[in-house]
Amino acid sequence: MSKRILPFVLFFTALPGFSRDKAETWIEVRSEHFIVNTNSNEKQARKIAGQFERMRSIFHAEFPKLPIDPPSPVIVLAIRDEKDFRALEPAEYLKKGQLQLGGLFLRAPDKNYMLMRIDAEGNHPYEVIYHEYTHLLLAKDAEWLPLWLNEGLAQFYETTLIHDKEVQIGQPSEQNIRLLRQQSILPLATLFKVDQKSPYYHEENKGSIFYAESWALTHMLTIKESHDKTHLISDYEQLLARGTDPIAAATTSFGDLRQLEDALRNYVQQQGFYFTKVPLVTEVDESAFKAQPLTESQSEALRADFLAYNQRIPDANVLLEQVLKEDPKNVSAHETMGYLAFREGHIEDAKKWYGEAVQLDSQSYLAQYYFAAISMNGKMAPGDEARVEASLRSGIKLNPSFAPTYDRLAVFLTTHNGDLQEAHMMGLQAISLEPGNVGYRMNVANILLQMHQSKNAVNVLRLAEKLAKTPEEVQQVENFLMHAQEYDAEQDAFAEQQREMAEDAKAENEQPESTAGVGDGGVPNLKHRDTFVAKGPHRFLVGVLKSVHCSTPQIDLTIDSGGKTLPMHAENYYKLQFSTLNFTPSGDLNPCKDLEGRPAKVEYVESADQSTPARVLSVELHK
Repeated sequence: MSKRILPFVLFFTALPGFSRDKAETWIEVRSEHFIVNTNSNEKQARKIAGQFERMRSIFHAEFPKLPIDPPSPVIVLAIRDEKDFRALEPAEYLKKGQLQLGGLFLRAPDKNYMLMRIDAEGNHPYEVIYHEYTHLLLAKDAEWLPLWLNEGLAQFYETTLIHDKEVQIGQPSEQNIRLLRQQSILPLATLFKVDQKSPYYHEENKGSIFYAESWALTHMLTIKESHDKTHLISDYEQLLARGTDPIAAATTSFGDLRQLEDALRNYVQQQGFYFTKVPLVTEVDESAFKAQPLTESQSEALRADFLAYNQRIPDANVLLEQVLKEDPKNVSAHETMGYLAFREGHIEDAKKWYGEAVQLDSQSYLAQYYFAAISMNGKMAPGDEARVEASLRSGIKLNPSFAPTYDRLAVFLTTHNGDLQEAHMMGLQAISLEPGNVGYRMNVANILLQMHQSKNAVNVLRLAEKLAKTPEEVQQVENFLMHAQEYDAEQDAFAEQQREMAEDAKAENEQPESTAGVGDGGVPNLKHRDTFVAKGPHRFLVGVLKSVHCSTPQIDLTIDSGGKTLPMHAENYYKLQFSTLNFTPSGDLNPCKDLEGRPAKVEYVESADQSTPARVLSVELHK
């Protein structure tokens, strides 16, 4: 792609608004990578779909090695005016004095929605959409891409303008420039180390300078690359992808950081800024897009689904009630009802709605996935296992790029089918599609533990620990890693025990028959070892505690779950972790007297010897 770098002076003019269509008719236009729904007209819908296809082609040209198609379809709601837009935008923006939006990118694990106003004004009316679209495309690289560059690239491309013959990329941000001229910039050594836990990312008074400086540095380096025909940023990214320290990678790629910092200070003070102007080389035939009118119930179901994901639940329910009254077999409405029921904790209702959606339209990969995933969360009735597995495999066929289905199939195969090799492959496929998902890595680690590959499990969890972002994720991974390391140590101890026993047996075989195994005074030499060896990862079981017997400090108990009983043992109940759920004990807990007949959730680990009871680790008492 040939590029010309043009100067940009800081003044802005308004774009004219688009013409309005009086007919309240919804049109759907499908291009190769986008689905545009609008209450304007078909011509406008084709033009918008063409704009997004061109934007996608720009990213493909700018990042040829980047996988730019998300696993879930990108659905665009192009709204013709402010009144209809406000009926869909987030509730917090409806308050008086709030920022007026021109667009919104709504990302969920299973949906990618773009909401935009066709009549939006301003030089960059779709900057929010382009910003979030950039993040969406960079999501797979998030595990190693530094936060400053991730945010800087999103801001760099958010001001893109697409015309009939050319594209303008990297027009500067007047707001960022003003802020950087008023405040001192962060030292680059600080900027390069900012992550999701840093106050420079979360706190408003610190975050503003972080975003502004991230944009400025990205803009300066990108424009320099275009002018000098170099590849500074890509060199930097390659070093980071190989695990190089961020500061060392920056020094290697950009040179002395003090000089780079001085250059950045001078850069934000200059009077004019350059941007790139490239020819639009991708021809998009808008007439080839598939268009169809939406019925009233179809358009209402679409808007209801968007409102549900946009947290405007009462408005979503009003539309859903209308849709199901007029069109009881509307698949989209059933899916949205399932989503709302699941969100509110009504699991059986969610399962019912998604199950009905599967029966109405087996081509809905989301209905297949959610029916299976929700069914797996509870106790499955006879015959459910076959339906769940069939739904998961159908979901994968319908959308091979949707990672959650692979993950659920991996878990299903581990817990119900027993095919650990295929479960491992499914888990790895989920990770390859979403490398930054910590939950997928924890599930793969669990499968490896089941396969007695404890060292591989520990390695997987150590990488997951680096990727964990929230405090909850960090705690979960750390706890699991600790258990995996304990199991690995137990496996090593068991292997060492087996080696010693083999050596003892060999030594006994080599001794004269008259003295083998006999010590002084003719007393046999016996070695006492703890015979308990853990098998597999820590497990959990919910049921009723029965047959509680103590021989201080040891305790034996049985948990009755769904008619099945599992005996358990602890060498020292003083070391057990006891907790309660939804109630407060009236006094101190006496395990030997207070556990009998109580509902509880028990954490335990199985024994490698099937004749030995499981080892109980913790007990959570329920009301």
